[in-house]
Amino acid sequence: MVPVDEGGGVMRMDVLGAPEGPQGAEGIDPVDGIEGLGEALAAVDAFDAVLVAGLLRPQPAQAAGLAELARAVAGSPLAAKVAEAAEKAAAGSASEDHAVALAAARTALLGSVHDALVTRVAEATGRPLTAETGQPSAQPSAANLLAAARSWLTDLARAGWQGIDHDLVSGAARIVSALLPDPAPGARRLATLLDGFAAELAASCPGAALDRVPARRWADLWARALLLTVPGAADALAATPVTGRLLPLGVDVQEHPTAVQAQVHAVFEPADGSAPRLVRASASAPKPDTVVGAGLWQLLRPHLSLLTAVGEGRSMEVVDMELTADGDLLWDDERARAGGPADPFATARVALATATDTVCAPLERHPARIAVPVFLEGYVIRKDEGAVEFGATGHFLAVDTDRIPTAGPLTPEAVAASSACIGLLRWDAGRFRVQPLAVETTVRKKAVALHAGGWAGGTTDKVGAKAEKAATDAVAVLRERAGRLLRK
Repeated sequence: MVPVDEGGGVMRMDVLGAPEGPQGAEGIDPVDGIEGLGEALAAVDAFDAVLVAGLLRPQPAQAAGLAELARAVAGSPLAAKVAEAAEKAAAGSASEDHAVALAAARTALLGSVHDALVTRVAEATGRPLTAETGQPSAQPSAANLLAAARSWLTDLARAGWQGIDHDLVSGAARIVSALLPDPAPGARRLATLLDGFAAELAASCPGAALDRVPARRWADLWARALLLTVPGAADALAATPVTGRLLPLGVDVQEHPTAVQAQVHAVFEPADGSAPRLVRASASAPKPDTVVGAGLWQLLRPHLSLLTAVGEGRSMEVVDMELTADGDLLWDDERARAGGPADPFATARVALATATDTVCAPLERHPARIAVPVFLEGYVIRKDEGAVEFGATGHFLAVDTDRIPTAGPLTPEAVAASSACIGLLRWDAGRFRVQPLAVETTVRKKAVALHAGGWAGGTTDKVGAKAEKAATDAVAVLRERAGRLLRK
């Protein structure tokens, strides 16, 4: 990231960051200049407000929200079906098919927002996008189970978030239990989503007592789940075997009280000499809530040997490993071996600018899905009441230090004193933000690189080693207790 008037650079700040001051160099936030963005989000918000009160006895305000959603897709192939669904819903007589049409319209609007933002990101990075998203592989699930899930989700929409109770929410349990044994990956995906969604709703019952409703989040989960009940919608993208070298950039750690996921972002260089591309490799594991911090890595390492390579600063050689069209490596340790040294910052400076960005599968198009690897340097740092921003040419990009995991040596303080950063460009709360994965900074007058995944393969760092030992002891105790229960 260098000033645009100096001949370009790693990333253009002027099309992503907010201008300095109330008027700034351009007078408006660059995101505000994306045509139709505000209108699309307003239509989504209007429909989300409809779901808060429910469709059983819609009021005039809900009818207006439904009409706004229908107008927003009036020029699309969905127009006729959504207009009919909005009319029926406003009259309190929406069927399951009408609920699916409304969910599809909402998903399409957020998909258009995603596409507009991704186009802006491509303009900023100068990297090309892949043209194809691939074809799904047919994995049929039992139609009766999909219909049961669709019926439950439609009942949720009729009751609204303020009308949920334990009897309604508990209806998901038997559907989830029936879906889990289904061998189709799409069935497992729907079951997992329904299980988590129902758990959130159950923790919030009764809905009438809620002081604050997470309308956007629950509408996201509802619409996604409802579309996954459409036969074929949950089919996984077909994968193709690839051979080449994997150059890690960084690790994104996502932690939940009962689960953890590590997603390695990397540049893949095909052995056939074709253009490099950005890929991801992920591992997830259940966890007890007592395992936190650096202890998370010991839960994840057995599932992803790539983490050891990340911790050691090495590349990986993969042979005939499956890669989906939207950039997910289906990791298989049998098809990978450790390569030579590979410094992520060298990869970012040399290979990242020419790597091809992936395109999301249609159902994955959502602003929250945006996580584009970028390399930043040559910036100034602005701090205000704990918030950190990187700036150049009078434009500033917010830094999301809240996403920095405690499972590594990277800290908000190191980010606030950095000179270069590898991060994920995201869109959140109406603006672009960068999530740091690694930074170059100075510690005790010595230049160092700190990575969020620095302890992924093990560590001699005192803090990291202490946290790993505590987690090891906790896991050992839990395993011993579990074994005792099984023996009984």
